[in-house]
Amino acid sequence: MLKGGRVLTRSVILPVFIAVTLALAAGPAHAQDVALCFGTADRVVSGETVDEATKQAGHEACQRALAETSSVVQKYHLQEADFDIVGRPPKASN
Repeated sequence: MLKGGRVLTRSVILPVFIAVTLALAAGPAHAQDVALCFGTADRVVSGETVDEATKQAGHEACQRALAETSSVVQKYHLQEADFDIVGRPPKASN
């Protein structure tokens, strides 16, 4: 259920992010990057076959959106989506 809850959460958060972004007069590229980032992550999480070029485009969109936002909450959700696309970094051993 956690997996489905994350997808539902992103599908609710995405329109909110886009609305806030447009309301704050951010450029359309940012809104497109957020949409591409979350859309690609949702496809990967749902088990859909996603080719490497699409994953790379989604990852790059996540990175651009991360660089453009100053909101800690947005950064968290974008980073989580990026992890869904490219995987989590390996944990450092102590």
